[in-house]
Amino acid sequence: MSQNYRFIRFFRELGIKDVPLVGGKNASLGEMYRELTSKGVNVPNGFAITAEAYRYVLDQANVWPALRQSLEGLDPDDVEDLKRRGYQARRIIYEAGIPDDLRKEILDAYQKLEQEYGPDLSVAVRSSATAEDLPTASFAGQQETYLNIRGGEGLIDAVQRCFASLFTDRAIHYRIDQGFDHFKVYLSVGVQKMVRSDLASSGVMFSIDTETGFREAAFITAAYGLGETVVQGAVDPDEFYVFKPTFRQGFRSVLRRRLGAKKIRMVYAQGGDRQTTRIVPTPKADQQRFCIGDEDVLTLADYAIQVEDHYGKPMDMEWAKDGCDGQLYLVQARPETVTSQRNVNVLEEYRLTGTGKVLVEGRAVGTRIAVGPVRAVLHPEQLSQFHPGEVLVADMTTPDWEPVMKTAAAIVTNRGGRTCHAAIVARELGIPAVVGTGDATEVLQDGQAVTVSCAEGDVGRVYEDEVPFEIERVDLSQLPRPSTEIMINLGNPEVAFQTSFLPVYGVGLARMEFIINQYIKIHPMALVHPDRIGDAEERHAIEKLTRGYDDPKEFFVRTLAEGVGTIAAAFWPKPVVVRMSDFKTNEYASLLGGRWFEPEEANPMLGFRGASRYAHPAYAEGFALECAAMKWVREQLGLSNVILMLPFVRRVDEAERVLGKMAEFGLERGRGGLKIYCMCEIPNNVVLIDRFAKHFDGFSIGSNDLTQLTLGVDRDSELVAFDYDERDEGVREMIRLAIEGCRRNGIHSGLCGQAPSDYPEMAEFLVECGIDSMSLNPDAVLRMTRYVLEVEKRLGRRIRE
Repeated sequence: MSQNYRFIRFFRELGIKDVPLVGGKNASLGEMYRELTSKGVNVPNGFAITAEAYRYVLDQANVWPALRQSLEGLDPDDVEDLKRRGYQARRIIYEAGIPDDLRKEILDAYQKLEQEYGPDLSVAVRSSATAEDLPTASFAGQQETYLNIRGGEGLIDAVQRCFASLFTDRAIHYRIDQGFDHFKVYLSVGVQKMVRSDLASSGVMFSIDTETGFREAAFITAAYGLGETVVQGAVDPDEFYVFKPTFRQGFRSVLRRRLGAKKIRMVYAQGGDRQTTRIVPTPKADQQRFCIGDEDVLTLADYAIQVEDHYGKPMDMEWAKDGCDGQLYLVQARPETVTSQRNVNVLEEYRLTGTGKVLVEGRAVGTRIAVGPVRAVLHPEQLSQFHPGEVLVADMTTPDWEPVMKTAAAIVTNRGGRTCHAAIVARELGIPAVVGTGDATEVLQDGQAVTVSCAEGDVGRVYEDEVPFEIERVDLSQLPRPSTEIMINLGNPEVAFQTSFLPVYGVGLARMEFIINQYIKIHPMALVHPDRIGDAEERHAIEKLTRGYDDPKEFFVRTLAEGVGTIAAAFWPKPVVVRMSDFKTNEYASLLGGRWFEPEEANPMLGFRGASRYAHPAYAEGFALECAAMKWVREQLGLSNVILMLPFVRRVDEAERVLGKMAEFGLERGRGGLKIYCMCEIPNNVVLIDRFAKHFDGFSIGSNDLTQLTLGVDRDSELVAFDYDERDEGVREMIRLAIEGCRRNGIHSGLCGQAPSDYPEMAEFLVECGIDSMSLNPDAVLRMTRYVLEVEKRLGRRIRE
């Protein structure tokens, strides 16, 4: 086709080498259409109006001198001056018009696209700058996009507006920041068949986790309607993660999901005026369910992996689902230019060292913490009042705000998800942002000192006043690895990806209780026997949490599986030791519905807990749900690095009964390489370690309970707390005997209690005893790794490569 056109190239004629001709966006669309459609990646067809056409428009109208003059002496940090100059430049280009020969080519190409898709064709008209999407700087979002454009004249007008958008305020400022010459950056326009996502869903996805730089997960966001609401940050979307390594092996399961509010959606506008789209509220029932199913998520993950493999780098993509044909389409792809550029050898940890009153919560962007006074900007006219170092608080941000945003200490918005404009800019600037708070502009007051924390997982928090925090930076490439395996204690899936960069050998203790308490919140037996719950309010609360699941028990299984799976994926293929639930009866009773199934005990610490529950008729059905979740993690998600661990196993015959019950539930020791450990936390475990060892693949010493039971001290009692000490000579002897017993039986020995995190002398003692691993709290890993290296050096141990 190109032989008939001077200024038009259809996607099939373009490749990634054509960036100088058609810009990064169009070159990428052509590359995908040409190379990936045959592999099952759907890309709507279209054509590019070349950058030469842009130059031709300005040449024919002889407007270059006027355009240059419009920007002479510009002060980019003067918001009003920038606004005035930008408007003048855009007007010059728009009024230059479209020469007749170029107009004819555009209309002719549009007719060819109409012949392919039919007379009801509508197109998306997108700007694509010729210096766009470079590895070190992305021009994404700097120019305009026009959706649902119909007919030749509507297309011509949209093309003119795209050409003019090369000089939006934000684009001018961005080029100055990046050192680009305004008159050496040109604009191509992409014309692509619209996907009818106004009747379905759309979103943004990345082949990398955008917050932590974790490269093994595809991150997908989704909302109803056209994708501009997600891109602009006007909507809080659904979020999904898919773990790429096991997906490549053939395992087809969603790793993790979060339901977004999705309160609005963008649809086609009706009527003949210039408005082509409109925003409408999303029905309540649709807000409360995911807008795409697992099959769609997995198809999108496949697209993301194929695109990343093709380009050989992490990618940022936009997708849309057509409500007419039910197909999923990729409509844009560009290199991810922020998170993927970080130096992975330098670990930077932000940690709060104090506490404060939480004012608002939302989605955390990044992992940093910042302090500053609030400056609420409710209207663009107020941007000139913003001062560097303030915390920018707004309903949402737009690209026009970027000159001010780059001087902010942090950003907080009412609306938006982790792929909204505020999130993208905050990531690029390296500042924390909390988005989608709902009410930040109402709660936070101008001048009020606040601490913005994104260092606590997926939930970002804004605290009242200045909360103290610390920053630790370590060059991991310079840190040797000790012979003793340093592992980590972790229960919170939200911090798993960022924690995975710590120099550890895996997770020595993943606490199931945290996931049940924080995310499930319901007693498992209440899901098995809801008829036994005698309180209407509790029943209603449970129904609300399990809405969207055909079987409430499935809610427990999937939520627990996704939480544990996220931790296991973060550290893959390193071992992740997951302890089955170890609530006490009073803790179980505090869960929704729990009081109807739990007895009252005088001393729950020594009562109906751990392994004694698992095969007992009062809890066996609940244990079956736990086992089903772990079976899902290993067999559906493919995370075979998960090792299961039984807590508080009092007697050998109890171990045999529980292992038999696990096999009955599909978790047979040895099958599929499944290892099962036992907590060594009862003196009987040490005394009879040779007999216990016949049933387990390893022991993890729980120094907390072992100290309690060796010294006869209730660790929950403040009255005798002075007698509780893991460093006691008797406790140390029990630990030494346990380590020797493991070595004698050829099984793994580890310790997951608090002691080595708190006391360097206990870490030294464990190394001297020859323990295989010790599992520490995250904030102790770097400090104790250095300490263990010193001890091993003194003992003449060889450092691992």
